[in-house]
Amino acid sequence: MKVLIVDDDALVAQSLSTILSVEDDVDVVGLGGSGPEAVERYRELAPDILLMDIQMPGGDGLSAAERILAEDAGARIVFLTTFSDDEYIVRALKMGSRGYLIKQDVAQVAPALRSVMAGVCVLEGEVLERSATMGLSARSGQQSQAQPGGSREDLRGTVFAALTDREYEVVEAVAEGLDNAEAAARLFMSEGTVRNHISSILAKLGLRNRTQVAVMYYRSAQTG
Repeated sequence: MKVLIVDDDALVAQSLSTILSVEDDVDVVGLGGSGPEAVERYRELAPDILLMDIQMPGGDGLSAAERILAEDAGARIVFLTTFSDDEYIVRALKMGSRGYLIKQDVAQVAPALRSVMAGVCVLEGEVLERSATMGLSARSGQQSQAQPGGSREDLRGTVFAALTDREYEVVEAVAEGLDNAEAAARLFMSEGTVRNHISSILAKLGLRNRTQVAVMYYRSAQTG
């Protein structure tokens, strides 16, 4: 696999290159140090995977990923970051990235990239692990599975089958990043009703917070 590494810390980028280059199936084709450079080098090198930091002074990775995916919807982008931030995780998944890894465990990078090449989304961190497990187990017995870009009915009939229609509408609102007040206004219900629905959703899906709900929603849309 051809891998492009983009990180504003040149030492980190070079270290990742050194670590990955010893793998027989990895060819590090280039390095970059900013979001704009990631876009330029992706166009130039056409890598199989772009491994990129999120927060970079010269232009952040999330914005760069959005530009790349707008030009190449099949781009395999994996974020490698020190920031296990809920907002970053949901935004990364929502745009269609293939992974979100934490820098502390670099030994897992190569195996994760192999999984991405095999068509699997790789997600790391406590927030993600349980939602990923729940999503896979909930789908395992289903004949009809959600595909990338799948319809609302695809998702509704698999991972979220246990939810009522109104609960699923709340899931969609949460996945869009709406707070309780905004969800209540959209769905014509009180904030208290929204809170009750969220409590019910968490209990039915075995999740702990609304971020896990959003992660499960976007992961379900990406994998089948």
